[in-house]
Amino acid sequence: MRSRKFLKAEQAPLVWDAPGLMAGVDEAGRGPLAGPVVAAAVILDDLRPIRGLADSKTLTALQRERLHDQILAKALCCSIAQASVEEIDSLNILQATMLAMRRAVEGLRLKPVKVLVDGNRLPRLDVLAEAIVKGDARVKAISAASILAKVHRDRLCTQLHDEFPHYGFAGHKGYGTREHLEALQRHGACVHHRRSFSPVAAALARTAAATSGVDVLAGEVSVAHVIGAAENHGARLDPRAAP
Repeated sequence: MRSRKFLKAEQAPLVWDAPGLMAGVDEAGRGPLAGPVVAAAVILDDLRPIRGLADSKTLTALQRERLHDQILAKALCCSIAQASVEEIDSLNILQATMLAMRRAVEGLRLKPVKVLVDGNRLPRLDVLAEAIVKGDARVKAISAASILAKVHRDRLCTQLHDEFPHYGFAGHKGYGTREHLEALQRHGACVHHRRSFSPVAAALARTAAATSGVDVLAGEVSVAHVIGAAENHGARLDPRAAP
């Protein structure tokens, strides 16, 4: 007669992945009020390990820059892609994020047998994929992708700052900080702002009213009101500048 222990083992599920290359995928920039959303895909080389990989949000800017260069030098292949502000406004931020992720995977020089994506949603791919909640802290390839995406987007924001310094993009990276919302109130929105996000839509409405000769003083929207609208919209607000 078989033991209970044997029966329990016999009923255990078989977890198995086909051997081959695994890619990690993550994004940066879903919450900001301006700029594209960026995604990265990374296939690491087991023979060239990279020490210190972690969720990019837990690292300093200097650590991210150092790891960014190591990932590009040591990974088997990497790909960085983005979805534009126009695509974010026409598709919505979730679908634009999925589009950027798909572009990143399709841009890999080598084709993985499986893609591991941070979060609980998957883009449409022609390979096996798995969504992993908090994957950027649990899977090294996803950690690497999160670092590449974050550094790439931060550099884009520095370029936006050079073009429009009065918004402070170099500091807040496009997120809805009080500084950014006050700049929106003073200067209106620029071409890099996401018009489908509530604080930007409010700024555009104020500008349109002012240029049409409508008295907007009585209906002036306060920064506190805009913050509330942003939170209702789901925008990420941070009273401090992004690291």
